[in-house]
Amino acid sequence: MSDLAEVVLLTLKLAGLTTILLLILATPLAWWLARSKSWWSEVVAAVTALPIVLPPTVLGFYLLIALGPQSPLMRLLAPFGVRTLTFTFTGLVIGSVIYSLPFAVQPIRNAFAAIGDRPLEAAATLRASPLDAFFSVALPLARPGLLTAAILVFAHTIGEFGVVLMIGGGIPGQTKVVSIEIYQLVEALDWGKAHLLAAGLVAFAFVVMLFTLLMERRFWRMKP
Repeated sequence: MSDLAEVVLLTLKLAGLTTILLLILATPLAWWLARSKSWWSEVVAAVTALPIVLPPTVLGFYLLIALGPQSPLMRLLAPFGVRTLTFTFTGLVIGSVIYSLPFAVQPIRNAFAAIGDRPLEAAATLRASPLDAFFSVALPLARPGLLTAAILVFAHTIGEFGVVLMIGGGIPGQTKVVSIEIYQLVEALDWGKAHLLAAGLVAFAFVVMLFTLLMERRFWRMKP
C-alpha cells in the first residue's frame, strides 16, 4: 500500500469511527437538550458548542494535557497499562469526538425540537412508554437531523488539522491523516501531491455541502 493510500484510509477510518460514536453519544444528549426546561440545559448546550468558537489549537492544547502521562485521567488508567493517549489513534478519536460534538448535537437537537409535542402526546394516548415513543416516534421523525449530523461530523473530521496536530502529530500509520499530510507536503515543497490532496478535499467539501443543502430543501418541502 502506498503512503498516500495509507493516509487516506486512516483518515476515513477516523472519520467513520468518530461519526458512529457521536451518533450514539449525541442523540440522547440532543434529546435532553431539546426537551428539558431547565436552565442547566442551556449551560450544557453552551459547553457543547464551545469547539465551534474555540481555536482548534486551544482545544488541542488542553486535550494534550488531559491525555498526557501526568494527567489525573492517565493516573486512573495506569493500573490497566494505559500511560498516555497522546500521539495514538485512540487519542485522535477522543479529540475528534470532542471537537466535532457540536456538529452532531445541534442538527439532532433542532430535529427533535421541530417534532413538537403532538406526536409524542398521541403516542402516550396509545399507551406507549417514553422509551417506546422515543424509538418509534421521535427517532424516525428526526432522521433528517441524524443524517445531517452524520454528514457534517464525517466531513468535519476529514478536514481536522489543529486538534489532530496537537494531540496526534504525524506518525505514519497511526496519526498521520490527510490534513497533516498536506501540511507536511507543503513543508517539503512537494506541490504536486499537496495539490492532489487539497483539490480532493475541496471537491469532497463541495459535494458534502451540496448534498446537505439539497437534503434540507427536500425535507422542508415534505413538511406539511
